[in-house]
Amino acid sequence: MITFLITLAVLLVISALWIRFSPIDRDRWHVDPADTDNPGKAGLRLIGLEAPRFPADPDTVLTAIQEVARSEPGTRLIEGDADEGMLTFVARSKVIGLADLITVKAVSEGAATKLSVVSRARLGSIGHDWGTNSERLDRWLQDMRLRLGEA
Repeated sequence: MITFLITLAVLLVISALWIRFSPIDRDRWHVDPADTDNPGKAGLRLIGLEAPRFPADPDTVLTAIQEVARSEPGTRLIEGDADEGMLTFVARSKVIGLADLITVKAVSEGAATKLSVVSRARLGSIGHDWGTNSERLDRWLQDMRLRLGEA
């Protein structure tokens, strides 16, 4: 029985370490939000008419979202830049380090910029994110509205 419990504990530790430290395939996650599948319960996608609009040029909108993301603990930019018009961030949970991937794409629409967004749990295929991605995007977009206004 003790051997079983030790084996189980070791497997749990190895699993937690894999979740936290396994590499992220940037090519898989850094894609246009409109080209991604709807993450369902494992995230949130705002594209087309659902995407927020801001009264600023795309570079300003991307700079603002990058500042908002950097202010969130456990979040860092992993791919993209303003020249590309698209950024992908990884946000990790505090305890285990579960990864959520957030991709934003800014597109000019005259005097405004549409910000398409997809935020999804890396391990979303095994369940859902319990609202984490939706809550994060609500905070980020509220901060963006305070900084830039709303178109």
